[in-house]
Amino acid sequence: MARRVAVIGAGVSGLSSIKCCLDEDLEPTCFERSNDIGGLWKFTETSKDGMTRVYRSLVTNVCKEMSCYSDFPFQEDYPNFMHQGKFWDYLKEFAEHFDLLKYIRFRTTVCSITKHPDFSETGQWDVVTETEGKQERAVFDAVMVCTGHYLNPCLPLESFPGIHKFKGQILHSQEYKSPEGFQGKRVLVIGLGNTAGDVAVELSRTAAQVLLSTRTGAWVLQRSSAGGYPLTMVITRRWLNFTAQVLPSCVLNWIQERQLNKRLNHENYGLSITKGKKSKFIVNDELPTCILCGTVTMKTSLKEFTETSALFEDGTVEENIDIVIFATGYTFSFPFLEEPLKSLCTKKIFLYKQVFPSNLERTTLAIIGLISLKGSILAGTELQARWATRVFKGLCKIPPSQKLMAEATKKEQLIERPSEARRENNYE
Repeated sequence: MARRVAVIGAGVSGLSSIKCCLDEDLEPTCFERSNDIGGLWKFTETSKDGMTRVYRSLVTNVCKEMSCYSDFPFQEDYPNFMHQGKFWDYLKEFAEHFDLLKYIRFRTTVCSITKHPDFSETGQWDVVTETEGKQERAVFDAVMVCTGHYLNPCLPLESFPGIHKFKGQILHSQEYKSPEGFQGKRVLVIGLGNTAGDVAVELSRTAAQVLLSTRTGAWVLQRSSAGGYPLTMVITRRWLNFTAQVLPSCVLNWIQERQLNKRLNHENYGLSITKGKKSKFIVNDELPTCILCGTVTMKTSLKEFTETSALFEDGTVEENIDIVIFATGYTFSFPFLEEPLKSLCTKKIFLYKQVFPSNLERTTLAIIGLISLKGSILAGTELQARWATRVFKGLCKIPPSQKLMAEATKKEQLIERPSEARRENNYE
C-alpha cells in the first residue's frame, strides 16, 4: 500500500490531491515551482516565469453553487460568478482551512520522475527536484501529476503563410494581461475560445478596431438563463442528463441548435459552426453586442499575411494591422517523465478513465486535472483525486495493464482508420 505520495503542482488539481491524500491517511509532499498556490489562478503582471496565468479581468464561467469543493462551500457574500482575484481568495481559504500549506514545497521544480529499480514489486518512484539550484532525490510510493492543460503555448506560425513578413507585433494570449498598450491599435485576434472572446471584448473598449478570426465558429452562451438564474445551475439537472443519454445525437443537436439560435442567430453574427466541424461552446455575455456595435468584427479563417495586412478565406483584406494575438490554445507535456511513459501520457486514449497510464504494471501514478469539462474543474479534479488515492491505498482496483493497453490500442486503430480513409479521398 502506498504511503508517501508526491504531488506535482499546487494549483486547483494539486490542492485537491493533497486534501484527498490526507483523507486517506497518506503522506503527501507537494512540489510547486512558483512561490504561491493557485497555479493558473494566481494573477501576475507578467508571464516572464513561463507559467500560464489568468488575465486581470477574467471572470469564472461556472457559478459558485456548482463549482466549490465538496466540503468547503463558498461564503454567502461571494458573487455567483467570481473575478479571478476572488476565486484565488477561495483557494487560499481552502488551503488554510485544511492546513495544506505545510505539505507544499514552494520554488521547487521537478526535474525527473523515474521508476525505482524494484518498481515491478513496489511501484515506487525516484523523484529528483531542484530548489534554488540544489537538487534532491527522494523515493515515493506514488505520484500525482497535477500540471494541467496550460503548460506550453501553441503558436502555429507555420500554418499562416507570410507571417514572417508581418511587421506588426505578434503575441500569444498567454502574454495578455490587460488592455493597456493597445489604445488606438488595430488588433487581430485568431481563435474563438473563451479566452479569444474575452480578449476581443475587452480590447474593443480601447483599441481602434478588433478583428476576430475563426475557422470553426462557436455557440455563444450567456452566464444567466431564463429568469436570471445562473445557466450552469439551471442546466445541471437529472432530467436533462437522462434525455442526453436516451435521445440520438442528431436529435439532441437539432434541439440545441434551435434553442441557441432562438436567442441569437449565430449565422447572422458570423459565429455559426462550420459544416463538418465539431460543436464547441464559449461563455461570453458581451460579444454579440460588440459585434452589433461594430467594435468587434468577425472574420473567416485567415489565409495569408503581408507586411501590414491580413487576407482571409472569404477574399476580404484588412489593412494596417498593428497587433496579432494568437488565442490558439496550449499543448500539454510531461517533461519530467521518462519514455515511453512520457509519450503515452500525452495521448489521452492511453489514460484509463483519463487518470491512470495504461502501460504501468503498478497503478501508482495518476494524472489529475487533464480533463475538459462543461462544469467545474474543482469538482472534477476532486473526484479524480479521491479515486486515485483510494487506488493507491488498495481500496479500489483497476484492470491489469495488459488489458488496458489492448483496449486503448484497439480504440486508437479505430480512430486512425477513418482518418486514413479521408486522406486517401482527398477530404483533408
